[in-house]
Amino acid sequence: MIGQLRSVVIDCPDPRALAGFYSEVLGLPIDDRGADDEDGWVVLGGGPGQHPRLAFQRAVNLREPRWPDPDRPQQFHLDVTVEDVDAAEAKVLALGATRLPGSGEGFRVYADPAGHPFCLCWDD
Repeated sequence: MIGQLRSVVIDCPDPRALAGFYSEVLGLPIDDRGADDEDGWVVLGGGPGQHPRLAFQRAVNLREPRWPDPDRPQQFHLDVTVEDVDAAEAKVLALGATRLPGSGEGFRVYADPAGHPFCLCWDD
């Protein structure tokens, strides 16, 4: 092993807003020690040394993905395991997510408020 995953970093136009969205979805606190709104960097996760973290950095000219459009590829996505997909769907939609086409057995596809795809997943 060469190293350990420290952070997954997501480009977005408004790091604080998208961090708030994922804070609600994942139940992770915003780590204000890692937040720098002036530099456009916000981190979710536990205390010092707790990894991996989910971080958000400002990308002013971000060309958001449009899944499943190959001309606007997804770049990455998060899979979020849930117990009750219908309840979870209602919550993410209320937070500003959008349901996308292409759901399958065991997952539903959404876009976060900045347009990044993510899936709510469950075990059958």
